[in-house]
Amino acid sequence: MEEGNQTGMVLFHFRPFSKLPEVQMLIFVLFLIMYLVSIGGNMSIVLTIWIDRCLHTPMYFFLANLASLEIFYSSTIAPLTLASVLSTERTVVSLAGCGAQMFFFIFLGSADCILLAVMAYDRFVAICHPLRYTLIMSWHLCIQLVLGSLLLGFILAMQLTVLIFRLPFCSSKEISLFYCDVLPVMRLACADTHVHEATLFVVSVIVLTIPFLLITLSYVFIVDAILKIRSAEGRHKAFSTCSSHLTVVLLQYGCTSLIYLCPSSSYSPERGQVVSVVYTFITPMLNPLIYSMRNRELKDSLRKAVMRFLLLTLSTTGEWRC
Repeated sequence: MEEGNQTGMVLFHFRPFSKLPEVQMLIFVLFLIMYLVSIGGNMSIVLTIWIDRCLHTPMYFFLANLASLEIFYSSTIAPLTLASVLSTERTVVSLAGCGAQMFFFIFLGSADCILLAVMAYDRFVAICHPLRYTLIMSWHLCIQLVLGSLLLGFILAMQLTVLIFRLPFCSSKEISLFYCDVLPVMRLACADTHVHEATLFVVSVIVLTIPFLLITLSYVFIVDAILKIRSAEGRHKAFSTCSSHLTVVLLQYGCTSLIYLCPSSSYSPERGQVVSVVYTFITPMLNPLIYSMRNRELKDSLRKAVMRFLLLTLSTTGEWRC
């Protein structure tokens, strides 16, 4: 069958987590809580950095952009997943709808991974070249790095999505996951997918392997520079600025590598289901918690913002009562 030759309207539906309604309801509640915590936490980081002028530095500029990406990334997956889990009947997704979700998932996920490498470079310059930091990390360069991450993610997502959805899909199919991911959708095609699998591997190397190697190289120089700092307080401060970023990197790259850097022939829907929950729901929820708990400046700013909001709320309530 030739590519693009569809027989009738192609509709997809997602495989349920369980056949028991009680289990599905429990999963819905857990996913909803994680999604709301993720949105609330990342939104708090964005607003805090935007409001507090003390945080108007390249490091927090990149963090605010990462948090913004996490908001859109979560919102690409969570609403449709929640609707599918809650529904007693199959939630049907059209070919175009599935393609749109896959595009935004790849686009935002790729930009997220590339931006983590950019943040590692920022820490490298700050710790290894502190006297030249403001000169190197100019606002012009920071904006270019963020836009470059988005542009590269957009190009890779567009090429991969168009390539996959030119494949013929014979009829309505069940996706062995809770969203339109690349490998489960590719397995539903009625054609040879070796070229598409090779393309996916190349994209995965660009998005995961190369940035991770750059991050590793940055941290080799960072650790070497930190060990040369004589004061224990200075070493602790330098480590504390990197520990939260390194934790997020290990979470993000560790989970996604298990899916996208392994041979497609060894792909397991059951393992994919579990690992996908980690990097689509758990990681976006943990990221703001990790950054706020392990970063003293951000934690203090968040505390001040919350106190300011509470005082404003109390004063407004008092005036209304009077």
